[in-house]
Order: sequence, then C-alpha cells, then structure tokens
Amino acid sequence: MTDTSTATAASAPDAPTGAPEVPATEAPAPHTEGFDAPPAVPRVRRVGFAVARWVAAALVCGGLGAGTAYGIASMDRTDVPGLATESDGRWDYPRLTLPALPEGRQRPYSDGNRHHIHHADLRDLLLPAPEGATVDKGLGGGWVQDSRYLSEYAEEHRSRLGQALGDHGARHIAARGWTMPDGTATRIYLLRLTSSDMVEEFSQAGIGAGLSPDAALTSAPDTRLDESWEWDELAGPVTLHVYDEVPPLGAEHTRQAYIVSGDILALVVQSRQGTAPAVPFRQTVLLQSQLLG
Repeated sequence: MTDTSTATAASAPDAPTGAPEVPATEAPAPHTEGFDAPPAVPRVRRVGFAVARWVAAALVCGGLGAGTAYGIASMDRTDVPGLATESDGRWDYPRLTLPALPEGRQRPYSDGNRHHIHHADLRDLLLPAPEGATVDKGLGGGWVQDSRYLSEYAEEHRSRLGQALGDHGARHIAARGWTMPDGTATRIYLLRLTSSDMVEEFSQAGIGAGLSPDAALTSAPDTRLDESWEWDELAGPVTLHVYDEVPPLGAEHTRQAYIVSGDILALVVQSRQGTAPAVPFRQTVLLQSQLLG
C-alpha cells in the first residue's frame, strides 16, 4: 500500500532563501588637484575596460539571480510570499503503516489469500485520529459491544440488525471516534465476520446497498447515494457504498460510508452542525479503505 496520509511526508530541512548579496562598489575618483592630468588612455584600452566592467556586472547579477532562484525553488510553496495556498480542508493524519501479520499469513488481497481474510489485529486496522482531534473516550480504538454499534441506527432497525449480526457470524467490533475543533464528529466501526461471504450477505440483508441504505442512521433518517466522486477509481480493491443526507437537513448534517473488504465491514460516520464538509469525509473514507485493502 502506498503511504498516503488524508496523511503527508515529513518536510525537508529549510533551504537557504537565497545567495548573500554581493555589494557592488566603485573606487573613488582620484584626487587630481595640483597634479598634471594623466595622459589619455588609448581608445582600445578604454573599450576593453568597459567590456570587462559590463561582463563583471552581468556575472554578479547573474549570480544573485541564480541564488535567489535556487532559494525559491528549494522552499515549500507555502514559504514563498505571494505563492502561499490556503488549506483545502484536509486533516493532518499520522503517517499510516500496515500492521504486522502473524508468521506465514498474507495480506487480504495477496494472490494466495483467496477469501481476502484479514489476519491483522482488527484494532490495528482502525484509522488513527488526525492532529488536533479530541478522541471519544467511549470509542478509543478498542473493542465495543454490539449495542454500541447498533446505537448508530434508528431504533426501529436495531433488533433486526442485531439478529443479522448473530446470523452472519459477527466475531468482533472495533471502533474509534473523535471530534475536530470545528465540531465535525467522526465515528468508525470495523466489524469482523466469519468469512467474506458472510460480510456480503450481511451487507445485502442487514444494511442494504441500493440507492439508499435499508437501515437508516439515527442522525440521518433519509439518505441517498453520493455520486459526486468516482470512488471506485480511488479506493483500490475494496467496495464502497457512500451516502449523503437528503435535504432539508436537521440541526446536523451526516455523511456515511460502508467499506466492504473481505471478512470486514466498516461503517464511517461523519456529522457536523450546519454542513459536514466533503473533503475531510472523503479523505477519511479513502484512508480507511487503504488500511483495509
């Protein structure tokens, strides 16, 4: 998996901002009072001196220009006055690494792993919280009960979903949640079932994968498929079902996505009062997809 992180590579040490300026000085005019004027310099020599002075000046200016160009080319764009770019809304995630596997086990989409089984600890596959986040104490990256996961859904769906979890062999649920300074709240649940076939069946029978999910979230009673981005081109081998809340919105706006990857089903929920921004939601979904793929 390519190291992505909606995280960034460490910046190189600051480069010099330019070559030191070389002050151009001229010798003072000779004091000639009381002395005979020196003989005129032959015209050929005067032309030669003029050419030499222009060449020297050109070399100095060229050196200064090259030094300045080197300094600017070596700097980050945001360090150059007039070229700074505003943030596009992405969050600063830690550098992502795939967890170690037990000896002799393969990654889920390796050639020898026909059923796309994840052998890593489920908790190690959760996307870490980005910089500046306040982590939810109840969703700190460990195991959670089925009831905590089911609490995301409208009450009328919980009994049916709970039965479906048992019928399809749900083994573990790991979760992490956080809130950003702007109030955007994120919750991620990873469900491990007994096989990839069970995940597909649970996704179809319990959640639904049509134009809108059959099991509505408490925070988003009416949703529709988000067709604003070509998700399949960016998510790798996993399958994404991405939904957005249908206006008119309530006090909060909720976005949600299901990630189907072998024996794991992931739910990503992101909400915010007013409007939940699209950029960090897409970044979060794609990074979590990469960890599962």
